[in-house]
Amino acid sequence: MDPSEQAHNGEQEHNGVKEPEQEHNGAADPLPPPPPVPPNVTPIKAESEQAVKKVFRAPMARRGTGTKGNKVPILTNHFKVNVSNVDGHFFHYSVALAYEDGHPVDGKGIGRKVLDRVHQTYDTELAGKEFAYDGEKSLFTVGALPRNKLEFTVVLDDVTSNRNNGNASPGGPGSPNESDKKRFRRPYRSKTYKVEISFAAKIPMQAIANALRGQESENSQEALRVLDIILRQHAAKKGCLLVRQSFFDNNPRNFTDVGGGVLGCRGFHSSFRTSQGGLSLNIDVSTTMIIQPGPVVDFLIANQNVKDPFSIDWAKAKRVLKNLRITTSPTNQEYKITGLSERPCKEQLFSLKQRNKDDAGEAQTTEVTVYDYFVNSRNIDLRYSADLPCINVGKPKRPTYFPIELCSLVSLQRYTKALSTFQRASLVEKSRQKPQERMSTLSGALKSNNYDSEPLLRSCGISISSNFTQVDGRVLPTPKLKAGNGDDIYARNGRWNFNNKKFVNPSKVERWAVANFSARCDVRGLVRDLIKVGEMKGISVEAPFDVFEENPQFRRAPPLVRVEKMFEEIQSKLPGAPKFLLCLLPERKNCDIYGPWKRKNLADFGVVTQCLAPTRVNDQYLTNLLLKINAKLGGLNSVLAIEQNPSIPMISKVPSIILGMDVSHGSPGQSDIPSIAAVVSSRQWPSISRYRASVRTQSPKVEMIDSLYKRVSDTEDEGIIRELLLDFYVSSGKRKPDQIIIFRDGVSESQFNQVLNIELNQIIEACKFLDEKWSPKFVVIIAQKNHHTKFFQPGSPDNVQPGTIIDNKVCHPRNNDFYLCAHAGMIGTTRPTHYHVLLDEVGFSPDDLQELVHNLSYVYQRSTTAISVGKTRFLLH
Repeated sequence: MDPSEQAHNGEQEHNGVKEPEQEHNGAADPLPPPPPVPPNVTPIKAESEQAVKKVFRAPMARRGTGTKGNKVPILTNHFKVNVSNVDGHFFHYSVALAYEDGHPVDGKGIGRKVLDRVHQTYDTELAGKEFAYDGEKSLFTVGALPRNKLEFTVVLDDVTSNRNNGNASPGGPGSPNESDKKRFRRPYRSKTYKVEISFAAKIPMQAIANALRGQESENSQEALRVLDIILRQHAAKKGCLLVRQSFFDNNPRNFTDVGGGVLGCRGFHSSFRTSQGGLSLNIDVSTTMIIQPGPVVDFLIANQNVKDPFSIDWAKAKRVLKNLRITTSPTNQEYKITGLSERPCKEQLFSLKQRNKDDAGEAQTTEVTVYDYFVNSRNIDLRYSADLPCINVGKPKRPTYFPIELCSLVSLQRYTKALSTFQRASLVEKSRQKPQERMSTLSGALKSNNYDSEPLLRSCGISISSNFTQVDGRVLPTPKLKAGNGDDIYARNGRWNFNNKKFVNPSKVERWAVANFSARCDVRGLVRDLIKVGEMKGISVEAPFDVFEENPQFRRAPPLVRVEKMFEEIQSKLPGAPKFLLCLLPERKNCDIYGPWKRKNLADFGVVTQCLAPTRVNDQYLTNLLLKINAKLGGLNSVLAIEQNPSIPMISKVPSIILGMDVSHGSPGQSDIPSIAAVVSSRQWPSISRYRASVRTQSPKVEMIDSLYKRVSDTEDEGIIRELLLDFYVSSGKRKPDQIIIFRDGVSESQFNQVLNIELNQIIEACKFLDEKWSPKFVVIIAQKNHHTKFFQPGSPDNVQPGTIIDNKVCHPRNNDFYLCAHAGMIGTTRPTHYHVLLDEVGFSPDDLQELVHNLSYVYQRSTTAISVGKTRFLLH
């Protein structure tokens, strides 16, 4: 629609609204009198606005700590911080940067350079004070600056050549950008900046001490932010890449190649935390992805997985290179890539100014190729650039070209696109560290950062211990499990098996078929063994309707085509829709058929499917496969012993539903991909091992679930919660849950209030819509994996034991939180789950609630291991 159409439509809409007013000459009809009240009706008194106002909920305070389990000493990566200057104040100043002509500075990275120059040049005017600058618009000092408003002018030499430069060229008269240099000579030598620093606020350091006593305020959060900004500035001065509170040094020893021209760069997370044990510095190993530094051509060859520069897809290369920074040889100047030349280097022309002038005194120009200019005028030997595009670092109307072999990518440039499955697997494998190795790395990081020498931390009176903080841990007893026929399952170190045991509730595998994409598989033998192992586990596996072999002519076709062709074959031969399809994949890892196959089955046809890559297939492998098949077909593999009794504290006596809620988002850079909200719920109370899921799409990157309650009319609610509550009611003997226990995954501390006051309100409304008089009690628990607290066993190379719980010292000074390592960390260092109990209307004791969460880690039906996050883990599968 063009702008005129839009305007016209807008006008119509506007006129449509105004029409009734025009009919009555702009005057509205007087309101009719209210109808008389019938004699047998007592009018209901309208509630005042205050009464209907919704209650604001805040996270609950801790009611106590747990006592169950064997006590064990645990070390954690929190380092105690002492603050001696609690009577001082941080002063917050706003910073405004402008060029000489008054235009605001918007370039990233320039702010720090400008403020460093202010510090060097105007030390006396600043009364010798050190400051912490956030790189943008805020600056903090300990104690006040001499005046509330200060204005400075500084000159920076060649600021554009260090970072993000788009115009300078390797110099020499008549170079591809010589005319620009002459017209704008000054920006290449120096630039003048105006800096205005204005007082904004005063933050008492006492606020930190108050937070440690559980009295959090805006001041305490701001004071901690200042301390974190000091850490960021400390890292910036060392030339680190900053990613929020993680810092990455330009040291090739920290780089690991994950393929595709991408490197994993190991660095450190460093932040101040308030805890029961006082203020602490939390240091952890952190990894970010960066572009492989060095020759641009080497990066492109690795990125596109080709043999030489002449096989590169240049359209793809242009997209991936845009805005990356390079240095050019031999001058080592730095620029930002704006594009590629339309033609190869030996054909790409530009106007070269001659030294000699014409009769009118004007400089003469001649058309010359970039290749000839660099080879003949600059005497630079070019080995392979002639037939390749040039790198453009200029402006749209004033391109500046360099032969590609003279360009090298600058180090520490973040790679923000989604990693492939292969890259993810490679990163995990290469970046994991055993507990002792991680402890040694963290001690080294604390030492090399040398925070005690940081002048601002010293002026705050801050000193940091070099010892890992010791906390009191407890190892909870392992939950008892039951298999079929009431047989006991004994879990050891968070693991168990089904040797000589049957499933609790085996399903029946019927009306099924096999789709075989693997050329090297004995399918008949596999089916025979699956039927045999199924019989041992109590599952009746009928003979498949047929085995559909992939037509060899499609083996090299794109994945989507291979899946479509297989489905055409299946549909043409099967008498009706199958209940189950077993899919044999051609490769074990990173198979590109997997995604399209799952989408076709689950999204398009609603057919249950199980994939496998038939390499080393034995009875144990087939048992694990049947665990998944049985769960998908509605069976039950194992249950908690306390479910069968039933004796789960607070759950077994009162109808209770357990919900797990999560939102998954598209990969970074995919801003138009909808986010997926999913909620799982327990069913068939008093069981907590049976569950079902409900899924909705919502706006991209939105974390709060907006479809929990979705009223579409006076009698209809299309929300997730209604669907799950009705299923619970039908499957639990027509009982409504009196208790709703919610586990919410994937939200940060800044979003806790939204979960409590937006999402919970939606759930309450969904309940009221079903039955106005129904008021169940709620428990809301956040499960966080994305944090930097780790635990270690003193003097042991092993991870902490499964079932280790910590609810003291490193936990919140006021709020009700605890850490649980439910699973056995087999590789790397165990990452505990951090649980925050935001609301508990049921009144769980700390032990009962911690034990419930631990038990839920043992009810995941598709695995014979305890898992790291209880109920919410179901969402991911």
